[in-house]
Amino acid sequence: MNYADRDPVLRSALDRVLSVEDRDRVEPLLVELGELAAGELDRQAALADANPPRLVQYAPDGTRIDEVDFHPAHDKVAAIAYERFGLAAMSHRPGVLGWPTKVPHTVKYALSYLYVQSEFGMACPLSMTDSAARILRLFDPERYADEIAALSSTDPELRATGAMFMTEKQGGTDVGLTETVAAEQGDHWILTGKKWFASNPSADVILTLARVPGQGEGTRGLGMFLVPRLRPDGTRNAIRIDRLKDKLGSRSIASGEVTLDEAYATPVGQLANGFRQMAEMLNVSRLSNAMRATALMRRAVRESVDHTRVREVFGKPLFDQPLMRATLLPMILDTEAALHLVLEAAVRLTAADDGDADARALVRVLTPLAKHTLCKRARTVTGEAMEIRGGNGYIEDWVNPRLVRDAHLGSIWEGSSNVIALDVLRCMRRQNAHTTLADIYGDRPATAERWETLRKKGDELLQLPQDEQEMKVGRYADELTRAVMETLLYDQADHEARTSGDGRALLVARAYTALADDPAALPRTALDHFAALADGGQVPLADLQETHRA
Repeated sequence: MNYADRDPVLRSALDRVLSVEDRDRVEPLLVELGELAAGELDRQAALADANPPRLVQYAPDGTRIDEVDFHPAHDKVAAIAYERFGLAAMSHRPGVLGWPTKVPHTVKYALSYLYVQSEFGMACPLSMTDSAARILRLFDPERYADEIAALSSTDPELRATGAMFMTEKQGGTDVGLTETVAAEQGDHWILTGKKWFASNPSADVILTLARVPGQGEGTRGLGMFLVPRLRPDGTRNAIRIDRLKDKLGSRSIASGEVTLDEAYATPVGQLANGFRQMAEMLNVSRLSNAMRATALMRRAVRESVDHTRVREVFGKPLFDQPLMRATLLPMILDTEAALHLVLEAAVRLTAADDGDADARALVRVLTPLAKHTLCKRARTVTGEAMEIRGGNGYIEDWVNPRLVRDAHLGSIWEGSSNVIALDVLRCMRRQNAHTTLADIYGDRPATAERWETLRKKGDELLQLPQDEQEMKVGRYADELTRAVMETLLYDQADHEARTSGDGRALLVARAYTALADDPAALPRTALDHFAALADGGQVPLADLQETHRA
């Protein structure tokens, strides 16, 4: 099996969003990683999940060492990500995987999407390593040139991993309650405090926030600091790993509780901008969360399709039974729509990094929208896939329990859904983000009416009292997300109709619209071409009867 070959839309979506040169470059990588994800990577990921990391606090002689011991399977899946495919390196320097420039974010997320279908946990330190390099490049590139080089290395002897320690027990989402304090010591600072959720606690390069004396209260008083695993003299820094978390999912990687006991640190960028700099890291990490949710949905849908094809009930494969098709249809459509949204956000992020201010404003709202809606939907899709497999789906011999466990993390990591919805509201209040979305995506005939309705609805929302705005923004955020995805599905339909004459993408778009208008709808044409929806086969445009309007 090859996960790229079995994906009904990945290649055609990349045909639309990539240049011809980049599309040609990525094709052999899709083939290689698609095969690995379906084979060796999947086997090693299962082993790593079943054998979580172990904390070794003391050496045999009683010396405090605070090391994390990983199963060999963890190291193998890490090598595939960091070294073979350079997933943490490709956004930061040319030459990775033969690219003459930095690899576009679109390619990074497409490859990561294949990888995560087998190994979800490793995507956390990967994302933090990628994001740490990004923050250092943006805000302090000269001071941290060596750290950037290590974070973006694919050499197993030289590469470093990154982490982000932000959450404290008393604060959680309310970062302004951070109590970790910084004290200046001439050429460096020391940090003292406790971090409650610290994933990848044995990272080489840690970015964290600490309170700077005299800088004020709340988030205004927080500066960003780099805390290295080793001090400049090579000794172990004063980072104490108190324990590792016994997590529901993402069990292949370590998350812990950490005490900074006068830990050596150096400032990043302007100390007065610490929280704003960390917010940049958060936004990119949230897009990674949306990509991971999409990957879990794709794996869940493929498992369900494969199972229902071979499982016969009352003398007929489940796949051919009407009620099962009604169950699978929204799972298939939402998974496909999710991939288009992730790739769209990646395209805009690439443009933003190239200096496009409009793209930067757009990706600022696309990212929380994608995280809010896709991570929630992944919980439902993976749970539905477990039920479709029946009793076996509840047994750890199969992948379904791991998919369900991992899916729940996306809605919690980097801000729970309510926090993300409030971030969308913040974008609306400060930047009229709903109007920006309507301006950009509302010019397609198929979705123009929906966007005009959402524009007015957003304006009305902002006229309500603040508490009512906050109560209603979650549902409105989902409506915005789904309207973006619907529009992108029609963009894909237009592309495929023009380039290949294939009507499958138009069928997907129309079925998605039908379910958006009526969740109980079961479009006849979708059921008639159900195998093409599930597997990616062609659909003649003539079979869709109506004139192509995308």
